[in-house]
Amino acid sequence: MTAQKVDMFLMANNHYLPQSKLLLLREQLLSLDDSYWIVLTTIQFKNPTMAVVLSIFFFHFAVDRFYIGDIALGLLKLCTAGGFLFWAFLDLFLIAGATRDRNYQKLQARLQ
Repeated sequence: MTAQKVDMFLMANNHYLPQSKLLLLREQLLSLDDSYWIVLTTIQFKNPTMAVVLSIFFFHFAVDRFYIGDIALGLLKLCTAGGFLFWAFLDLFLIAGATRDRNYQKLQARLQ
């Protein structure tokens, strides 16, 4: 894929992906052919800011975990009332990173 397309994709989606993996991802995307461009442009990423907002307002209902696709953790958090509120408080700080990691996993799955 051309460097211009890769840079355009990364600039448009860098806030959805982990910052520590952007250089590695850039190298991986540069090695792909142009047929993957359509795949890249159709991926719908989850917004980490939205996950934090959901965590703030619906912390005891585990909506943040369901939003990013962590169904098992969402059910566990829901059944334990947010880990007796400790887990709910901890997720205020961790959910944005978890969202970015899930987005990266989704991207890697589509590129395979």
